[in-house]
Amino acid sequence: MNDELLIYLTAGALAFSVLVFIALIVLLVSYRRLYKRYDMFMRGKDAETLEDLILMQMDELRDLKAENKSVKELLRSLRKSQRVSYQKFGMVKYNAFQGMGGNLSFAFAMLNEMNSGFVLNAVHSREGCYLYLKNIEQGETDVMLGAEEKEALERALGYHDD
Repeated sequence: MNDELLIYLTAGALAFSVLVFIALIVLLVSYRRLYKRYDMFMRGKDAETLEDLILMQMDELRDLKAENKSVKELLRSLRKSQRVSYQKFGMVKYNAFQGMGGNLSFAFAMLNEMNSGFVLNAVHSREGCYLYLKNIEQGETDVMLGAEEKEALERALGYHDD
């Protein structure tokens, strides 16, 4: 029985040695592949140059982040300014006094993003020109609007395509 045990132990040790040898070959192939990739990465660069390149990229990234922050602040400021600027317009030309002078009178509406602004009505007659300004808050006014003023406001609000 001792001989049989010795044979089994020897066969087991041989099988284990073969497995270790195969594992060694696989590890050597993996090592060579990894070394080739490392060599490609480092080729032409010494470690100091590579470190400088990485530090330069980090500085550039830091600068870009600061610039991005200032651009975002500028956009926020422009957006605030845009809300209160006049963006919507409507105009109606008309003849204020039938048979006298043609279509020289007009109503002109200017509104911002919140539909606040004014309607300007210029009435032309033989005696002169009269201007009337009516404030608009959120698309409405406390003052009665004439038909032309109302149409100009509706055009500015986008109710009319004309």
